[in-house]
Amino acid sequence: MSDNPWLPQDWEHPLREELPTGHHLRPISPDDTDKDMPAVMGSRERLWSIYGEAWGWPPADMTAEQDREDLQHHADEIERHESFNYALFDAAESELIGCVYIDPTDKPGADADISWWVRDEYVGSDVEHALDEFVPAWIAAKWPLQRPRYVGVDISWESWLAIPRQR
Repeated sequence: MSDNPWLPQDWEHPLREELPTGHHLRPISPDDTDKDMPAVMGSRERLWSIYGEAWGWPPADMTAEQDREDLQHHADEIERHESFNYALFDAAESELIGCVYIDPTDKPGADADISWWVRDEYVGSDVEHALDEFVPAWIAAKWPLQRPRYVGVDISWESWLAIPRQR
């Protein structure tokens, strides 16, 4: 783990969280590439409209190898408690349905920036509604954060992008 002051040194991140729909969240890994790639690229246009300006993601020409490298990077950040990417799966983990990102922020007004998405075919579904309710409650109950900011929920991405970064 890093000396990152945004989380207590002795805190351990959750390894699995159950949603009331029978779906669950767990830290993403490079072994999830074969499920992540179709989820991301199948919803790429909508994901780009959300994350494109902020993160430059997902690129239109992303390869499976690039996705695997990205997922390895996320896994390494999780291990060091620098940032967290949780994948949303069905009970059998036969499909990756979306992701939740929990990141330290370099913008004033919060101690973490949190966002999430589901694949296009789950937009407006019971699964998306359950995730929308679950994430803030989960963060409040299990994460040692004082001022989480839910980007895309509490604040628009456009407004978030306009907040100047702290040095």
